[in-house]
Amino acid sequence: MALAFQPAEGWAQTLPGCKATTLQDPVREVLDCGNGLIIDKEAAAALASQAPQRSLDLDDRAILIEVSPRDSFQVLTPHAIATVRGTVFAVDVESGTSSVFVVDGKVEVSRRDGSSAVLLGPGEGVDVRPGEPLTVRNWPQPRVDALLARFGR
Repeated sequence: MALAFQPAEGWAQTLPGCKATTLQDPVREVLDCGNGLIIDKEAAAALASQAPQRSLDLDDRAILIEVSPRDSFQVLTPHAIATVRGTVFAVDVESGTSSVFVVDGKVEVSRRDGSSAVLLGPGEGVDVRPGEPLTVRNWPQPRVDALLARFGR
């Protein structure tokens, strides 16, 4: 169900009620859904919305999500489910790995099959790979900087 990159107008239709803006350096789209949900998406990210608009499928690349404290939100990848309530976090999908990093707030990350879960706080991340334990780590600053630079931050 993943969608390839679409122009900003296409994303506004994919996520009803969201206003899409294309930004440069690096090229990416920011979707402001007006309900406390802001999605900053790499241009090549393979992303699809789920109904109701409280979850997304991410099959490739990365997104940075901001969710207001009163709302919850989920990002589903081939390997993991990241569930949040009032936070800023990034999800990055590469072949065989889904990585979740928390900038602010709390995020619960579980395996896609629900077999195990961990809770992440600010500065913490987890790499979800088939057959490997979910290990919460404080990510080194160079890794954090490289990920956030993909969103101009």
